[in-house]
Amino acid sequence: MTQALFLDRDGTINEDPGYLGDPSLVKLLDGVGESLSFLKNDLNFMLIVVSNQSGIARGLITEEDVKSVNDEINNLLSEYNVKIDKFYYCAYHPDFNTPEECDSRKPSPKMILDAAKEFDIDLNKSYLIGDMSSDILSGLNAGVKTILVKTGYGKAQISSLSNLKIIPNFVAENFKEACEFIKKDFNNN
Repeated sequence: MTQALFLDRDGTINEDPGYLGDPSLVKLLDGVGESLSFLKNDLNFMLIVVSNQSGIARGLITEEDVKSVNDEINNLLSEYNVKIDKFYYCAYHPDFNTPEECDSRKPSPKMILDAAKEFDIDLNKSYLIGDMSSDILSGLNAGVKTILVKTGYGKAQISSLSNLKIIPNFVAENFKEACEFIKKDFNNN
């Protein structure tokens, strides 16, 4: 079994301009490339993106747009000798689709559980980093350690998580701090 780092995409590893469909607008957040390179190449984490992409259901972006953005993320990460192993995304939204179609939409843990099955991932040794309460809930529902980053929507989500009495394992100022937490925590297990 292997360990994995599950990652939200927009607002967590790259800037979030809202319904990102243009690969020329992709900008990695500070420290993401170096941190992912360390986690994959030094600690042997699989890197898996789990992302809600409701812009598809809303008609604002296409699946091809999402794939182009994902390709550009890996293109930018290649400068750091790293790439995302697999991108999972949910193209659906409850306002536009059936509950069955939305079954993988975070906070559902389905994308994480599907990846765990596909790649024989040990969820007890895995982590999730995200900037939304739905990311944290998804990780908790899947049984992985969760880290809320204060990038993207992260700062605004702290109070809503607190109101729901949901506590991530760690709250990080940025991606680099999240990586430091994983490094310490992983080496202590």
